[in-house]
Amino acid sequence: MSAALLGDSGNVRDDFVVLNQKVHNKALVYLDSAASTQKPLQVINAITEFYRRDYANIHRGVHELSKRATVAYEGGRERAARFLNAPASEQCIFTRGTTESINLVA
Repeated sequence: MSAALLGDSGNVRDDFVVLNQKVHNKALVYLDSAASTQKPLQVINAITEFYRRDYANIHRGVHELSKRATVAYEGGRERAARFLNAPASEQCIFTRGTTESINLVA
C-alpha cells in the first residue's frame, strides 16, 4: 500500500478508528466485511468534508454545489479507472453493493 494512503504511523490498522478498541479484553478484529466494511479515518474525513461543503445531486443541477459534487464524483471514477487500468472512466460504474452489481451484470 502506498505511503500516501497510510496515516502517519504507516500501520494500516491505525487508520481504522473502530479497531482502536478492545472487546472482551482483546484487540478488536472485524471479519464481517462482506456485510459492512469498516472505513479508514481518511474516508470518514473525506465524507464528512463532502457533507459539510459540497453535498448535492450529481449530474443534475446547474448550481455550484451540484457542480462540485459532480466534479468530485467524476474524479473518483477517473481514479478508479486508473487503479483498475480501465481504458475509460465511463467503464467504471459505482453501485451500492455486491448484490446490486451482480443484478446489473445479470
